[in-house]
Amino acid sequence: MRVLLMMHLLVIWLGAGPTFALRQGSPQPPAPGRFDGPAELPRSLVESRLANTPAPGRTRVINEGDNLQEAIDSANCGDTLKLHAGATFRGDFQFPQKACDQGHWIVVRTSSADSELPAEGKRITPCYAAVASLPGRPDFHCASVRHVMARLELAGAGGSGPIRFLPGANHYRFLGLEITRPESDASITALAFLKGPGTADHIIFDRVWMHGTAQDETARGIALRGMTDVAVVDSFFSDFHCVAVTGTCTDAQTMGNAGGNEPGGPYKILNNFLEASGENILFGGGEATRTPADIEVRHNFLFKPMIWRPGESGFVGGKSGRPFIVKNHFELKNAQRVLFEGNVLENVWGGFSQAGFSILLTPKNQANHCPLCQVTDVIIRYNRINNVASVLQLANGRSDAGGASQAGERYSIHDLEVTNIRGQDYEGFGNFALIISGAPPLHDVSIEHVTALSLPRAILSIASPPDRKIENFVIANNIFGSTFFRQIGSTGGGAKNCAFQPDAQGPAGVLKSCFANLKFVRNLIVGARDWPRDNIVVGDAAGAGISLTQEDGTVGYRLCQQKNSGIGCKKVSPALGAASDGRNIGADFEAIRQATAGVR
Repeated sequence: MRVLLMMHLLVIWLGAGPTFALRQGSPQPPAPGRFDGPAELPRSLVESRLANTPAPGRTRVINEGDNLQEAIDSANCGDTLKLHAGATFRGDFQFPQKACDQGHWIVVRTSSADSELPAEGKRITPCYAAVASLPGRPDFHCASVRHVMARLELAGAGGSGPIRFLPGANHYRFLGLEITRPESDASITALAFLKGPGTADHIIFDRVWMHGTAQDETARGIALRGMTDVAVVDSFFSDFHCVAVTGTCTDAQTMGNAGGNEPGGPYKILNNFLEASGENILFGGGEATRTPADIEVRHNFLFKPMIWRPGESGFVGGKSGRPFIVKNHFELKNAQRVLFEGNVLENVWGGFSQAGFSILLTPKNQANHCPLCQVTDVIIRYNRINNVASVLQLANGRSDAGGASQAGERYSIHDLEVTNIRGQDYEGFGNFALIISGAPPLHDVSIEHVTALSLPRAILSIASPPDRKIENFVIANNIFGSTFFRQIGSTGGGAKNCAFQPDAQGPAGVLKSCFANLKFVRNLIVGARDWPRDNIVVGDAAGAGISLTQEDGTVGYRLCQQKNSGIGCKKVSPALGAASDGRNIGADFEAIRQATAGVR
């Protein structure tokens, strides 16, 4: 499988500082339209607060057995439909276009009082649907287990639903609902989606539990195609997966926008638990003439249960016994102006068509029907990544059909804390970053203030044509682990790859051969040799002055301020105050702790 993946990578190839305020436990919205390094922040943000989505009209209570579709059809802008808590409403409910506006939303919610739900800004869990735990998932810490939610369930087998937005649907808010499908052998495409051509706008999912079933195929929760001004906040998504070999779908996500001819974004994805076997979040991957833009993904827990991995205790796969198809946490194939901040990403492994990378920025001209597809202006900052086969894949290449995308450029990646990179154990490369520049060329990328130890293989693997170097790249002020055997690698390609040129000997030679205008300075590299000057190399973690910590059930790092001040503190860290910007080398651990407080 690893050989096949390398061949696939060869085919597609050959064909500033932070500007936001952190507050403990309460993520702050970014300032729109500013820059972080080479990348521009989202220009437009979605307003999702209850106070700014008023519904001043009448309230109607819908009991189990009542005609919910009739109630939706007859609702006026500004009305609230209260669905009886604990009741189940089965159907394929259509939400039509109405002449609503920002002062008159239609709210579809549980009949439970606001005081029975988590406060606004706090994530809901299955506890509120009388489910105390799910196998292999983190503890919900239920204060009580009660039927606070009302349940929308798709009726019948196959297809999509129970929520269908008709073209022109607008200003709908869903609050305190369980949204799901029945157990069956049928594959469900999406639980919420836009029906047919057209657009929908101003849609908010607030404190909902959206989920599939434990062993059936549910490909995605929310299909965002054709939707603008959408927010998904304080919600819980679970059991989105496709089954290998015997299944009918191949890629599962909690949400995403595969493509199309309609505008997409702005989107807000804030403070959710997001669980899917394929990509927890994916933008792009289908035919498109437009690029989703202005995407805010903050303070989420992107998770894959280890019981989905074959060989693990308590393994759960499809009813055939085959495992779910696992790919990545976060992937962009067509997206512009994306902020990915304050998230926790946990558990991903290879073994299928992917090699267990956590984050992928890979513009793709899918089936030669998306020449305008691009991934540009992406900011990835203040995140924690744990227990993965590899970390980053930044790859510009041709599609399987040979088409080139428009652009992959302007990425700002900084302040990541990466722990437990498993590499071969998880059928992956064990890399921090795989970098491929092909068609179009990759350029204007900054990777700074990352701490990523426990690398069993190469820090970087690189591919680029030898006559077209990768331009305007910064890799500075990071802490990396390495091995003497393979500090820097290649994706293959022989003479067609910059990393295989005669002068590409050792890390310094490979970097010089592959990059133009490279800034590779003030990195602290553990177990390294032959890197460019103006970097710090030490033999082991003790020499780096790095202390291990245990927090939120995850191992983390600290820099040793003095000897014997923590586990592994045998010397004061040479990273203290040694970065090119005067900060500590490596991630800003305190800023990451604040940005991710309460996420896991």
